[in-house]
Amino acid sequence: MSYLALPFLIFCFIWFSVSFSDSLSPTPLNGQHLRVIWPRWNGNPKGLSGPLKGGVVLDYLSARFNFTYEMVRVTENWLEPRANGRGLFSYLWDRQCDLLLQDVLPTFRRHEIVDMTLPWNYDYFAFLIPAPDETANIDSIIKPFQWPVWLGIIISMVCVIAVMSLTQRYLEFRSQNKRGSQEIPKQWLGSQYLYVFGNLMSQGGPCTSKRLPYLLIATSWTLAAFIFVQAYNSLLFSYVIAPVHQPLINSVYDIAESSDINLLAKKSGTIDTLLSNVNNTGLYKKLGKRLDALPNSRCPLVSECIQLITPGSRNVFIDAAIYHLDSIKADFEKTGKCNLQLAKNYFYNVIPTFALRKNSPYTQSISQGLLELQEMGLIKYWDLWFRPMPRQCMETIKSGYTTPTNKHTHLSLKNLTGAFIVLLVGFFLSLLAFLCEQIVSIPERHRRRRSKLQQMPQQVTKGSPNTADEEENEATSL
Repeated sequence: MSYLALPFLIFCFIWFSVSFSDSLSPTPLNGQHLRVIWPRWNGNPKGLSGPLKGGVVLDYLSARFNFTYEMVRVTENWLEPRANGRGLFSYLWDRQCDLLLQDVLPTFRRHEIVDMTLPWNYDYFAFLIPAPDETANIDSIIKPFQWPVWLGIIISMVCVIAVMSLTQRYLEFRSQNKRGSQEIPKQWLGSQYLYVFGNLMSQGGPCTSKRLPYLLIATSWTLAAFIFVQAYNSLLFSYVIAPVHQPLINSVYDIAESSDINLLAKKSGTIDTLLSNVNNTGLYKKLGKRLDALPNSRCPLVSECIQLITPGSRNVFIDAAIYHLDSIKADFEKTGKCNLQLAKNYFYNVIPTFALRKNSPYTQSISQGLLELQEMGLIKYWDLWFRPMPRQCMETIKSGYTTPTNKHTHLSLKNLTGAFIVLLVGFFLSLLAFLCEQIVSIPERHRRRRSKLQQMPQQVTKGSPNTADEEENEATSL
């Protein structure tokens, strides 16, 4: 037997012994029958929010502590009772329920009215936003440099062309003066254009003069063009594959400082209660105003808020991140697209618990079972089991639900649209230049054609006497 397997067997033996001894020890749950509320039970109305893993947690606790249970049907989706109705806590107070499998955030007020277990999960409130539309990445070719850099390059090109041209003209003019010639060289500007543009396009160019001043200027431009080209190429790929449109928001401060963003929250939920406090100041007060700005910002059902998060909208829905993952997955299965995504930064951490009746004899045992699940890592495993996120939407969520993959991201047409536009513009300009050359050369071609037609009669006239003399010479020789 391998020595590496020995510690594992010892651990399994100790864990089995402790679990077996605990199961033999009497607990208040042994042999009991509990009435349980789990909002996601299929007997409840559709659209109620609750922990997706509540069912398997309940089955584990039932097998661990040897008790049976029955589900209680509910229609409420909030914890505290409203002024004209009941809440989920009402079932605990009326002894119609023994255990509430709902994410209950611990507060001082709730500690006074119900019993809460130890935290069974760790999550955070996040913002669900519409995913940006995928459009063509047209301006990716100009993004590596800011406009002052582009302006500086253009000015530098003009200055270099002017200095090189004037330097070459001066040097050739001085050389001709020494030889006594007053002729000024023609077309002294075209070669500088080719040299400057050729080096900037990494194509090189002719250096028409070997004089030291001219070579120093040309060398300086070659070095500067090399730096420009390398800096541009190193940044271009990042902007080619970068998202075309930025997310609607990145953090909660974008909501507080933007008047055109609508904040949505679950009615009578934790966020609604937190932001509706009249004593709020600072950031919470600003968020409360954003929540009050829209008449339908408080949704009785989570599904109603999700329907308002549509592509192109300015709506943001705040809730537990784990519920947002369910919404992203359900929307992808329905539409085949990743229309929803999570904002980059979350709001704040939450530690949800389960609730029981006040002074319930089962609170300690339920907390013990939840701690065992945490130690074994089953809760995290169940997340991957019950909530397998689509690979296509992995980039739109900020969570640990990524799966290993060896596939590289393929460049699509929307990434390279800018390069194709540059190619089409260059092709159009070259075609336009060709047509202009043809149009400009039409008078020249007509002039050459007329000159040829005028020369043909003269050649025929000059050739006639010669032909007659040759015929007389042939006759004489015969």
